[in-house]
Amino acid sequence: MAVAVGGAAGAVARYGIERAWPVEGTDFPWPILLVNAVGCLLMGVLMTVLAVRFPDTGPLAGALLGTGFLGGFTTFSHYTDNVRELFQGGAPGTAVAYLLLTVVAALGGVLAGVLGARALLSSDGPAGDHA
Repeated sequence: MAVAVGGAAGAVARYGIERAWPVEGTDFPWPILLVNAVGCLLMGVLMTVLAVRFPDTGPLAGALLGTGFLGGFTTFSHYTDNVRELFQGGAPGTAVAYLLLTVVAALGGVLAGVLGARALLSSDGPAGDHA
């Protein structure tokens, strides 16, 4: 149930971004790139915070927020469909750039999220006492 509720909320959030920032034809699909990069960044932060600060939380928070919300927010299927559309629309350079940039942004987002959260949690002060 937690995954379903979180997933529905994440998908609605992504849909809202796509409606607010429409992309047509062979335009670069910035909204989906941004959604996937930000979602990966937030996943890195979330999983680190849950593991370091709240190790006894149990699986519900990760299921609701990680698998659910962020899983519904990010979209590998839409990303690959965008690549296909760009190739079919005669924009192979844009397709390859989008293909590679999304992978780099997603992996960089996770890494930045993990490292950033660890740095914040290990800093001196009340927030870092548990790291």
